[in-house]
Amino acid sequence: METGIIALLHAAATLAMCGVIWFVQVVHYPLFTLVGRGDFAGYERAHTRRTGRVFGPFMVVEGLTALALLVAAPAGPGMVAPAAGFVFLLLIWASTAWLQVPAHRRLEQGFDADWQRRLVRTNWIRTVLWTLRAPLALWMLHAG
Repeated sequence: METGIIALLHAAATLAMCGVIWFVQVVHYPLFTLVGRGDFAGYERAHTRRTGRVFGPFMVVEGLTALALLVAAPAGPGMVAPAAGFVFLLLIWASTAWLQVPAHRRLEQGFDADWQRRLVRTNWIRTVLWTLRAPLALWMLHAG
């Protein structure tokens, strides 16, 4: 596949994830406190399943295209943008696996204000990293 098409798919997935993560960070996760304790466990399970349907395809496309751009770096940014973006993506995945997923698993047992605050606080890692990935993806798109 041509580098320009890969860069386009990559930028689309990255920008989508950047927008979604900001919505989740600023609107969605803070509103968990208003759901109600009695219905929260079911709400959290449904939230996790439905959110995965939105995040999942974008994350797969983003990951595959990030890897492809490492192999065939766009001429303009060379290896700087693909390598930095890939490192940021690995950090996002690590944060997801080690911080956000455990918080969600705990919240699936019922609302816990400490875990909800932990989720909001640690999700800033992903929010900042996806925000940093967005201009890198646009740079590779422009150069591709």
